[in-house]
Order: sequence, then C-alpha cells, then structure tokens
Amino acid sequence: MWPITGSTHGRSVADPAVGALRLRGVGQRAGAPVFANPLNVAALVLIGAFAICAVLAPIVAPYDPLAQALGSRLEPPSPQHWLGTDQLGRDIASRLLYGARISLVIGIVVVALAGIFGTLVGLVAGYAGGLVDETLMRVTEVFLAFPPLILAMAIAGALGPSLTNAIIAIAAVTWAVYARLTRGQLLSLRRREFVEAARAIGASRGRILARHLLPNALAPLMVQASFDMGGAIISAAGLSFIGFGAQPPTPEWGVMISEGRNFISTQPWLSLFPGLAILFAVGSFNVLGDGLRDELDPRLRRAA
Repeated sequence: MWPITGSTHGRSVADPAVGALRLRGVGQRAGAPVFANPLNVAALVLIGAFAICAVLAPIVAPYDPLAQALGSRLEPPSPQHWLGTDQLGRDIASRLLYGARISLVIGIVVVALAGIFGTLVGLVAGYAGGLVDETLMRVTEVFLAFPPLILAMAIAGALGPSLTNAIIAIAAVTWAVYARLTRGQLLSLRRREFVEAARAIGASRGRILARHLLPNALAPLMVQASFDMGGAIISAAGLSFIGFGAQPPTPEWGVMISEGRNFISTQPWLSLFPGLAILFAVGSFNVLGDGLRDELDPRLRRAA
C-alpha cells in the first residue's frame, strides 16, 4: 500500500484543500526522479513520438492507408515506400502511422472506461463495507479468476468481431484490477485521522470520497493505468490477429501482422514492422509504469 500521513504541513486534516494538496504532491513526486532515469526518459520520448504520429497521421503519412496499387504489391523498403508495400500494394509506413492512431485510441478508451468504472466500484465497496463490500468484491473476483485474454476473447466472440466490441471486451476484463486497488487503498485510509476529522465536522460521504479518499488512492491507479495502456494495445492487436477485433482493411497493427503471416518467409517486412511498433509502444508504457511505481511506492523509495 501507499501510506499517507494524516496531516499536510500543518494544515488541518479536515481542511477541504488538503486532498487537492496531496494530489498535487503525487504529481510533484512523480516528476523529477522519473525524468532523472535515462530509461524512463527514453520511454517518454517513444510515447511522445507515438502520440505525435497518431495525431498527425493524416499529415505525415505519405499515402492513403487504404489505397491499393496492385502494380506495386510486395515491394521491399525503398525511397518511394519507406517500409515497403503489402500484398495489395498499400504503403506499410502509412498504415503503421494510422495504426498508431487506432492503438492510442484503444489504450485511452480502455483505460478510461475500466479506470472510471473500476474506481467507482472500489470506492463504493471500500467506503460502504459490509454486505455491499462483500457483494462487489465477489463479483470482482469472478472477473479476476479468468485469464484476461481468454475472457476478452469470449466476450468479443459473443459480441461479434469489430474494433468497438474488442474495446468493450478488453475494458470488461480490466476494470476489476482498479476496483481491487481502490478498495484496498480505502480500507487503509477510511479510519485515518483526516477522514475521521472530516466526518466530525459533518462532511458528506461524497465529499469525503472526492476530497480526501480518492486523491490519496491515486498513486497505484496511475501506475496501473500506465501498464494497462500497453496491455490494451497488445490485447487489441491479439484479438485483431485472430479475427475478433478490427477487421480488414482497417490499418490496425494486429490486422497487419495477421495479413502478413502468409508471407513471413519471403516478405518478412509485412509483419516485422507492425510487430516492432507493438513492441516499442507496449514496452515504453511498461517502462513508464515501472518508473512511476518505483517513485510513488514509498517501500521501493526506501529500498533504493
């Protein structure tokens, strides 16, 4: 757990601004030390490049990612086609850039849906306790009992193959982690002095949750969100690869790998470049998550 003290530089533990101060403190702690690590800096640079490519794909892509040129099919990398062309003559570099946009949207939407829903469930369970806590945690444990990708495949298969359904399936198997993390944090915080003081002055449950408990539970949620960005990207690519996610001709990285697998021995660039894109994108988010965890977990800071 991430223990939080009951006072903030002499401020009253029941002061409504204390929660906001702690929230700013989380951001300040995660700043300089994370940037001081060269590996974390490299990860942030790659994530920044990934985001820029996603946002500027329509501007920087040299070709239409869906435009076919059968006379130029399966060409190796060249000055005209930086990363070569696929079996339909489509420019792989352009499809990779548009694939970055799709992957970024997948990561953001999955983390937003799972994070918001899971955090709300954890807040209610951790603060209410009793039967409400037991019921919500038993439901959460059902989702945690299954391998995430297998459960996502089952949900996506039931909903039907599409990118939207893949996002729903991945979010559905991700929210339970946020619920458990949030609930664990609240169990350790709800009897702290600053929470008891807020109750004593008549603060409502909603105000206590929003101003005092949630800001103190954000540190592990931030770390988990970074890991889940990468997890969502690779899960979506996996679902698309087996036909449960994005469908051709969508320029999604998993679709590109799937389409190139029949040419892996003769034209390896069809699958190699989207595979490398997934590797660097997912690896960067995981490295960033490790850096945030090392900085925000006081046990690891003390060990260092």
